[in-house]
Amino acid sequence: MKNVKPVIFVLFAFSFLVAPLVWGQGANPTAGRKESENTSGRGMTAVEHTFQSGGGTVEQEIKTLQAQDVQAILKGDTSFLEKYYADDYIAIHGNGMLSTKAEEIENFKSGATKYDSISVREAKIRTYGDTAVVNALASVKATFNGKPYIGDVRNTRVWVKQNSTWKLVLFQATRLASASQ
Repeated sequence: MKNVKPVIFVLFAFSFLVAPLVWGQGANPTAGRKESENTSGRGMTAVEHTFQSGGGTVEQEIKTLQAQDVQAILKGDTSFLEKYYADDYIAIHGNGMLSTKAEEIENFKSGATKYDSISVREAKIRTYGDTAVVNALASVKATFNGKPYIGDVRNTRVWVKQNSTWKLVLFQATRLASASQ
Protein backbone atom coordinates (compact mmCIF):
# COMPACT_ATOMS: atom_id res chain seq x y z
CA MET A 1 0.00 0.00 0.00
CA LYS A 2 2.92 2.38 0.59
CA ASN A 3 3.69 2.36 -3.13
CA VAL A 4 0.19 3.48 -4.14
CA LYS A 5 0.57 7.10 -2.94
CA PRO A 6 3.65 7.85 -5.10
CA VAL A 7 1.91 6.35 -8.15
CA ILE A 8 -1.19 8.45 -7.56
CA PHE A 9 0.96 11.56 -7.06
CA VAL A 10 2.84 10.91 -10.32
CA LEU A 11 -0.40 10.41 -12.24
CA PHE A 12 -1.86 13.57 -10.68
CA ALA A 13 1.31 15.55 -11.42
CA PHE A 14 1.38 14.34 -15.03
CA SER A 15 -2.23 15.29 -15.66
CA PHE A 16 -1.86 18.82 -14.31
CA LEU A 17 1.74 19.74 -15.10
CA VAL A 18 3.17 17.68 -17.89
CA ALA A 19 0.16 16.81 -20.04
CA PRO A 20 -0.89 20.45 -20.70
CA LEU A 21 2.69 21.28 -21.71
CA VAL A 22 3.08 18.26 -23.95
CA TRP A 23 -0.24 18.69 -25.74
CA GLY A 24 -0.37 22.49 -25.68
CA GLN A 25 -3.54 22.59 -23.63
CA GLY A 26 -4.32 23.76 -20.13
CA ALA A 27 -5.39 26.87 -18.32
CA ASN A 28 -2.67 29.08 -19.76
CA PRO A 29 -3.96 31.68 -22.20
CA THR A 30 -3.00 31.73 -25.84
CA ALA A 31 -0.19 33.96 -27.01
CA GLY A 32 -2.64 36.49 -28.47
CA ARG A 33 -4.23 37.34 -25.14
CA LYS A 34 -3.30 40.44 -23.24
CA GLU A 35 -1.91 40.24 -19.71
CA SER A 36 -5.07 41.85 -18.31
CA GLU A 37 -7.04 38.86 -19.61
CA ASN A 38 -4.85 36.45 -17.62
CA THR A 39 -6.52 37.34 -14.34
CA SER A 40 -9.06 35.48 -12.29
CA GLY A 41 -11.63 38.26 -12.70
CA ARG A 42 -10.61 39.78 -9.37
CA GLY A 43 -7.54 41.59 -10.70
CA MET A 44 -5.23 38.70 -9.76
CA THR A 45 -3.55 35.99 -11.79
CA ALA A 46 -4.68 32.44 -11.14
CA VAL A 47 -1.48 31.85 -9.17
CA GLU A 48 -2.05 34.89 -6.94
CA HIS A 49 -5.67 33.87 -6.36
CA THR A 50 -4.62 30.34 -5.34
CA PHE A 51 -1.99 31.67 -2.96
CA GLN A 52 -4.23 34.26 -1.34
CA SER A 53 -7.21 31.96 -1.00
CA GLY A 54 -5.08 29.44 0.85
CA GLY A 55 -5.95 26.77 -1.71
CA GLY A 56 -3.47 24.18 -2.71
CA THR A 57 -0.25 22.82 -1.40
CA VAL A 58 3.20 24.24 -1.96
CA GLU A 59 3.71 21.58 -4.64
CA GLN A 60 0.55 22.72 -6.44
CA GLU A 61 1.65 26.36 -6.24
CA ILE A 62 5.06 25.52 -7.68
CA LYS A 63 3.53 23.34 -10.43
CA THR A 64 1.35 26.27 -11.44
CA LEU A 65 4.30 28.66 -11.45
CA GLN A 66 6.40 26.18 -13.43
CA ALA A 67 3.67 25.86 -16.08
CA GLN A 68 3.25 29.64 -16.25
CA ASP A 69 7.03 30.08 -16.51
CA VAL A 70 7.17 27.68 -19.47
CA GLN A 71 4.30 29.50 -21.19
CA ALA A 72 5.94 32.90 -20.59
CA ILE A 73 9.23 31.60 -21.99
CA LEU A 74 7.50 30.20 -25.07
CA LYS A 75 5.73 33.51 -25.69
CA GLY A 76 8.74 35.65 -24.81
CA ASP A 77 6.52 37.29 -22.15
CA THR A 78 8.99 39.14 -19.96
CA SER A 79 6.31 40.42 -17.56
CA PHE A 80 6.31 37.01 -15.82
CA LEU A 81 10.10 37.09 -15.56
CA GLU A 82 10.01 40.62 -14.15
CA LYS A 83 7.45 39.64 -11.52
CA TYR A 84 8.52 36.14 -10.47
CA TYR A 85 12.29 36.10 -11.01
CA ALA A 86 14.19 37.31 -7.94
CA ASP A 87 16.31 40.42 -8.35
CA ASP A 88 19.42 38.28 -7.72
CA TYR A 89 18.24 35.49 -10.07
CA ILE A 90 21.02 33.64 -11.86
CA ALA A 91 20.85 31.22 -14.77
CA ILE A 92 23.52 28.68 -15.63
CA HIS A 93 22.86 27.58 -19.18
CA GLY A 94 23.72 24.30 -20.88
CA ASN A 95 26.80 25.86 -22.45
CA GLY A 96 28.08 26.97 -19.02
CA MET A 97 27.30 30.66 -19.55
CA LEU A 98 25.82 32.68 -16.68
CA SER A 99 23.12 35.31 -16.97
CA THR A 100 21.22 37.58 -14.59
CA LYS A 101 17.55 38.48 -14.46
CA ALA A 102 18.20 41.68 -16.43
CA GLU A 103 20.20 39.79 -19.07
CA GLU A 104 17.54 37.09 -19.44
CA ILE A 105 14.82 39.73 -19.90
CA GLU A 106 16.92 41.63 -22.44
CA ASN A 107 17.68 38.42 -24.37
CA PHE A 108 13.95 37.72 -24.72
CA LYS A 109 13.10 41.32 -25.63
CA SER A 110 15.85 41.52 -28.25
CA GLY A 111 15.02 38.13 -29.74
CA ALA A 112 18.46 36.71 -28.89
CA THR A 113 16.61 33.97 -26.99
CA LYS A 114 13.54 32.40 -28.58
CA TYR A 115 11.92 29.11 -27.67
CA ASP A 116 9.75 27.29 -30.21
CA SER A 117 8.84 24.36 -27.97
CA ILE A 118 9.46 22.95 -24.52
CA SER A 119 8.14 19.49 -23.76
CA VAL A 120 8.56 18.50 -20.12
CA ARG A 121 8.71 14.73 -19.70
CA GLU A 122 9.72 14.46 -16.06
CA ALA A 123 9.38 16.86 -13.17
CA LYS A 124 9.99 16.32 -9.47
CA ILE A 125 9.32 18.94 -6.81
CA ARG A 126 10.96 18.78 -3.39
CA THR A 127 10.16 21.35 -0.73
CA TYR A 128 12.19 22.56 2.24
CA GLY A 129 10.11 25.12 4.13
CA ASP A 130 10.10 28.30 2.03
CA THR A 131 12.30 26.72 -0.66
CA ALA A 132 11.26 24.44 -3.51
CA VAL A 133 13.63 22.60 -5.83
CA VAL A 134 12.32 21.36 -9.18
CA ASN A 135 14.28 18.89 -11.30
CA ALA A 136 12.98 18.22 -14.80
CA LEU A 137 13.81 16.58 -18.09
CA ALA A 138 12.63 18.46 -21.16
CA SER A 139 12.97 18.41 -24.91
CA VAL A 140 13.71 21.90 -26.21
CA LYS A 141 13.64 23.57 -29.59
CA ALA A 142 15.08 27.08 -29.41
CA THR A 143 17.36 29.68 -30.94
CA PHE A 144 20.14 31.27 -28.89
CA ASN A 145 21.99 34.20 -30.46
CA GLY A 146 20.94 33.04 -33.91
CA LYS A 147 22.08 29.45 -33.36
CA PRO A 148 19.38 26.74 -33.34
CA TYR A 149 19.28 24.19 -30.54
CA ILE A 150 17.20 21.04 -30.53
CA GLY A 151 17.75 18.51 -27.79
CA ASP A 152 17.09 17.27 -24.31
CA VAL A 153 18.11 19.06 -21.14
CA ARG A 154 17.96 18.25 -17.48
CA ASN A 155 17.28 21.38 -15.49
CA THR A 156 16.89 22.57 -11.95
CA ARG A 157 14.87 25.54 -10.77
CA VAL A 158 15.04 26.81 -7.19
CA TRP A 159 12.06 28.81 -5.91
CA VAL A 160 12.16 30.74 -2.61
CA LYS A 161 9.22 32.37 -0.88
CA GLN A 162 10.07 36.05 -0.29
CA ASN A 163 7.51 38.37 1.33
CA SER A 164 4.69 35.86 0.69
CA THR A 165 5.55 35.53 -3.01
CA TRP A 166 7.42 32.70 -4.69
CA LYS A 167 10.48 33.90 -6.61
CA LEU A 168 12.72 31.94 -8.94
CA VAL A 169 16.29 32.41 -7.72
CA LEU A 170 18.22 29.85 -9.78
CA PHE A 171 17.92 28.04 -13.09
CA GLN A 172 20.53 25.50 -14.19
CA ALA A 173 20.43 23.41 -17.37
CA THR A 174 22.60 20.53 -18.54
CA ARG A 175 22.41 19.33 -22.13
CA LEU A 176 22.10 15.58 -22.54
CA ALA A 177 24.56 13.99 -24.94
CA SER A 178 22.92 12.55 -28.01
CA ALA A 179 22.92 8.78 -28.47
CA SER A 180 25.39 9.13 -31.35
CA GLN A 181 28.09 10.73 -29.18
